[in-house]
Amino acid sequence: MAVDLSPIDENLLAEIANIHGLPKGAFNIRKDGQLVERHSSANIEIATKTDNPGIDIHIAPGTKGETVFIPVIVTQSGLKDVVYNTFYVGEDCDITIIAGCGIHNESHQASEHDGIHSFHLGKNSHVKYVEKHYGEGAGTGERILNPVTNVYMDENSTCEMELIQLRGVSSTVRDTNAEVGAGAKLVLTEKLLTHDAQTATSNMKVELKGDDSSVQVISRSVAQDDSVQVFNPLVIGEAACRGHVQCDAIIMGNAKVKAIPGIEAASEDALLVHEAAIGKIAGDQITKLMTLGLTKEEAEEEILEDFLN
Repeated sequence: MAVDLSPIDENLLAEIANIHGLPKGAFNIRKDGQLVERHSSANIEIATKTDNPGIDIHIAPGTKGETVFIPVIVTQSGLKDVVYNTFYVGEDCDITIIAGCGIHNESHQASEHDGIHSFHLGKNSHVKYVEKHYGEGAGTGERILNPVTNVYMDENSTCEMELIQLRGVSSTVRDTNAEVGAGAKLVLTEKLLTHDAQTATSNMKVELKGDDSSVQVISRSVAQDDSVQVFNPLVIGEAACRGHVQCDAIIMGNAKVKAIPGIEAASEDALLVHEAAIGKIAGDQITKLMTLGLTKEEAEEEILEDFLN
């Protein structure tokens, strides 16, 4: 390995990507702005960018059943790590991409990772993308994550994106942008839990550009303590398309949640719907679980886990 991994590093990789040791197939592991280890496969080539820090991932047409891992970990306090990763997915592919970032901070200085990911999906390809963010450490320094995701979908491609952030991230601003071509389908699922005084903002813009294109946006979040969440999803229909935006949030303590789902139609054949709901845990749900022997705290935890899964 170019950089040795400590037990803390290994725990972060397990949390964000379920990696134990080096994964099989294609992968790129990054720590504190440096390459730990990289491996390409016969169908997936990973190469260092020449213009920006980051990597280009080229997936050969017809590649099916392969997974590529690109996790990032940050353990150096005071570091601001910026990386640009671009995926070029050939036609007729069916692959899974596992990404994410884990930050361990024991200092009073902030640690930050900003990952800018771009995806170019070829015709008839299917991509499942899972990105998990996680923070830990006893330090008072902030753990900051500001991801940018850009998706460009060719005809009849499909993309399922799971964007997850459940613990330990002090501040995040997420920007997600997509252009969806004819017959293409995008499913964006966001799961978020904030606590203490954490802040999280999620901005989404999806442009449905081709006939029979579609998007489903599902946002589920829990805001606890004094945390603040803001959701700004926007779907724009420019053709005979379908779009559905659903934002559901549970609010607890002194938290604040703002959901501003938006839809814009530029075609009379666009069918767009948005929904938003914010509320506390229903008392009868807690009571029912307490009759089964759970404490109030255990009942709340089980309800939240079920809500976010």
